Amino acid sequence: MRHGRKVNHLGRKAGHRKNMLSNMASSLLLHKRITTTLAKARELRKFVEPLITRSKEDNTHNRRIAFSYLKNKYAVTELFREISVKVADRPGGYTRIIKLGNRLGDNAEMALIELVDYNTLYTNDKSAKKTRRSRRGGKSKSAQSVTEAATQTESATTQSQAENIAESTETNEADKA
Repeated sequence: MRHGRKVNHLGRKAGHRKNMLSNMASSLLLHKRITTTLAKARELRKFVEPLITRSKEDNTHNRRIAFSYLKNKYAVTELFREISVKVADRPGGYTRIIKLGNRLGDNAEMALIELVDYNTLYTNDKSAKKTRRSRRGGKSKSAQSVTEAATQTESATTQSQAENIAESTETNEADKA
């Protein structure tokens, strides 16, 4: 039974686990994505997300708390300067875990953990919306402008043809007289 097992100990003592998560969190914040095992990625998500939430409010106290967790001043400045600005309107869920398959050596489940707002592949797909063609209903503005242009050219050609016919009849009448 798994009563009271909230934390995955990852086969390490408390100090080792704490330092490992601190190093992985610093790497994630500096590089925006890292590859690790699935269990470590899940624990890292629990470790990093509260720090990112704290970074939204930039004050000395929150910076000191972040530094006590990360122990890396470059990661703290990156967190408070760039990452907090980018995730300011997001209410949570700052990281994404993507399963990669199993590692060759020990068959461990591997995963990619990344910051959501820094993946350009997913964000570009959402901004570029595909247009759908509808078989029924009204025409689009571009189709209307094309049909209007076509009717204008048709009316211009019919007017020029009418003028040509009128001129030819005038010349025929002049020849007869």
